[in-house]
Amino acid sequence: MKHSQGITVIRNGQLVDGKGDTPLSDAVVQIQDGVISYAGPSQQAPECPADAGEIDAGGGTIMPGLVEAHFHPTYFNVAELEDLDIKYPVEYVTLLAASNCQLALECGYTAARSGGSLFNIDVWLKQAIENDLVPGPRLAASGREICGAGGLMDWNPEFRKIGMEGLILLVNGPDEARAAVRQLVKDGVEWIKTYPTGDAAAPDTNDHHTLCMTLEEMEAVVSTAHNHDCKVTGHCRATEGIHNALRAGYDTIEHGTFMDRKTMDLLLEGDVPVVPALYFEQASVVHGPEWGLSQRVIDGHQETLEGGAESARWILKEGGRLGMGGDYGFAWNPHGDYARELSFFVDYVGFSSLETITCATRTGAEIMGLADQVGTLEVGKLADILVVQGDVVSDISLLEQQENFIAVLQGGIVKAGQLTSTHIHTVH
Repeated sequence: MKHSQGITVIRNGQLVDGKGDTPLSDAVVQIQDGVISYAGPSQQAPECPADAGEIDAGGGTIMPGLVEAHFHPTYFNVAELEDLDIKYPVEYVTLLAASNCQLALECGYTAARSGGSLFNIDVWLKQAIENDLVPGPRLAASGREICGAGGLMDWNPEFRKIGMEGLILLVNGPDEARAAVRQLVKDGVEWIKTYPTGDAAAPDTNDHHTLCMTLEEMEAVVSTAHNHDCKVTGHCRATEGIHNALRAGYDTIEHGTFMDRKTMDLLLEGDVPVVPALYFEQASVVHGPEWGLSQRVIDGHQETLEGGAESARWILKEGGRLGMGGDYGFAWNPHGDYARELSFFVDYVGFSSLETITCATRTGAEIMGLADQVGTLEVGKLADILVVQGDVVSDISLLEQQENFIAVLQGGIVKAGQLTSTHIHTVH
């Protein structure tokens, strides 16, 4: 991915550094060749050359680019589970995924970790983004997911003879789990996404208290993935499923819905981040009836919402780490609404704006393995920066509207927002 050349200075804004520190008013961020060279008080800022570019924050907020830590680029207008794998041909899904990536960037998400993708579309999207062929967030790819046979993601009946291979690799036992990981490694993924538990979406067979993989299968996934320098995560609702994932050595936990003391202790001991992805649950409860969700499914989402919110509060209180992301791409939770997750964590879960922003920037970068490059506004890091109209700390919902972005920068280049690179005026 190309970086900007020369010097650009962003001034006249409040600096939110992504570390949770008190915002700094009247701040300046200086960028040199795509890297932050200064971030601090305007009074101490180094002198800029006459030909430096300038971005005026207009008294708004200067903050790190957001990280979508549970991104499904190939999900689009999903109204029922079957839509995930047979609604559109792969050629069209690829185009939709590229469009979703561009939208994510326009919404201020300069980095994203895939939480599962049809085929290995996200692997090639990552290459296209890095080669500046299509705009999008810095992407960590996971390709197809792994689930136990008969589990949450195994819904096509045998008589159809169509399998699930485009979306899921189904396994029976540790040997098949190892083989599935090796296939994904061959595909070029960085993350292995699994389904240790069920979900409220499948109350008849694999609800949110059901296990969908054995501990032995999960251990086989982890040992094989780690051997190939891949990381492992999993959809974990049920307490025992979370506990098994932590015992197996998972690198992150998706959802972490129903926690007990024993599981919390194991989570904290391993310093394992959790991505709750809670706004989807509220959207399912509120909008589910108009999309034909049954009352059993809606009740399950309500239980998941309450349990997940309680666990998220507990993890934060105990000093654990949380990333921000959600299951966007469903009909009632569309791509483009990503920042509603942040507002939800402030308004419903009870996090402060700074706590939520830290989760969505620094912790997201840590989850992606990019903490030394992005996630905070510090000297030496890539200039993935948002310039936003207004005080985001006072009103985090400002991040929900694209029109509030003055500039979305990646490597110092304005990729979205009110400005484009041709609009950065020169200081005289």
